[in-house]
Amino acid sequence: MAFANGHITAYAVEATEFPDLARRYHVTGVPKTVVDEGVEILGALPEDAYIEQALTGKFTIDNSEAAKRSE
Repeated sequence: MAFANGHITAYAVEATEFPDLARRYHVTGVPKTVVDEGVEILGALPEDAYIEQALTGKFTIDNSEAAKRSE
């Protein structure tokens, strides 16, 4: 998203090289995304689900998507 929009700033941090940041943000797995100190996204998500969670702080999944994941 940051690449497509100049109003978004993103940083990639190697957790093992910055253990203080990893502790501060309670990194227990990667990838982990923190949005405005309030929304935390852990793991890889499909693009639409990632955007929804980043913007709303909520993650919802419809039954058709759930079925695809269980296959």
